[in-house]
Amino acid sequence: MSEDHQDGNVAGNELRTAQAEARTEQAELRTEQAKTRTEQAEARTEQAETRTEQAKTRTEQAEVRTEEAETRSEQAIRASELKYRLLTVELEQSVIQRTAQLQAANKDLEAFSYSVSHDLSAPLRHIKGFVEQLQSDAGPSLSEKNLSRLTTIYNSAIRMGELIDDLLAFSRIGLSELHKIEVNLDALLLEVVADFQEETKARTIIWEIHPLPSVQADPALLRMVLVNLISNAVKFTGARAEAKIEIGCAPAGGGETVIFIRDNGAGFDQHYAEKLFGVFQRLHSHEEFAGTGIGLANVQRIIQRHGGRVWAEGVVNAGATFHFSIPNGV
Repeated sequence: MSEDHQDGNVAGNELRTAQAEARTEQAELRTEQAKTRTEQAEARTEQAETRTEQAKTRTEQAEVRTEEAETRSEQAIRASELKYRLLTVELEQSVIQRTAQLQAANKDLEAFSYSVSHDLSAPLRHIKGFVEQLQSDAGPSLSEKNLSRLTTIYNSAIRMGELIDDLLAFSRIGLSELHKIEVNLDALLLEVVADFQEETKARTIIWEIHPLPSVQADPALLRMVLVNLISNAVKFTGARAEAKIEIGCAPAGGGETVIFIRDNGAGFDQHYAEKLFGVFQRLHSHEEFAGTGIGLANVQRIIQRHGGRVWAEGVVNAGATFHFSIPNGV
């Protein structure tokens, strides 16, 4: 082999060796990079495992808090149930106590009514009797002034008797038991108006009566309502040459029937409308219009016992309208 040829082989070997060494270095570099990536992956895996453990710990803590909340909720429910039972017992005891008090009050009222009817009525009868005896025996010898005084005493005793009777009636209304049935208002009203025919035959009264529905009510007490209201309409139109009394059913909602009684009589100041329904409350003097001031109080008490309302509208010297409502159904 020539020397030039040998030199060429040596140079080729050195080149290949250098290339091999370069590839080896590249392979080692890639191995280092792969090792680094592996370590990074392992670190990320460890971090993920740590986060997983933390999440698991938080979940366990949340479960513990949930259990504690459920426990507190159950305790609160049991406490509320206990409080409710205690309140129920207290309420029942209070109802029993107040019922007993109401029964005692009713007995006291009954005793008062008995006392009024017997202990007070008897002296009034004596007063009237003695006045009548004096008028009969000593009348001719008495002066006109003294006779007038005896008449005043007699009339006052009569008025006191009427007050006592009306007060007794007012007391009985609160004590009497309601007996609700279906009441034909048309028929009941005709009966009540007929009772006033004899009293009003010398007067000119225009009755305007509209058809009325049936209602669920105590017929005896409802009759008393109509008698009181119609009696007032007749009384307070006494000064009218031509009295007008209108009775009908007013538009209403809310499950009730509203009845009105309207007249063209003396009327009243609307400012005092609420005063009308008080016991012994009057807006006119006894000299103007007779009465005890209990009739409208009876009306209100009866209607309220039926669960209804009563109200009035009026204008002085221009008439009045009285309304009362009866709940529909029961």
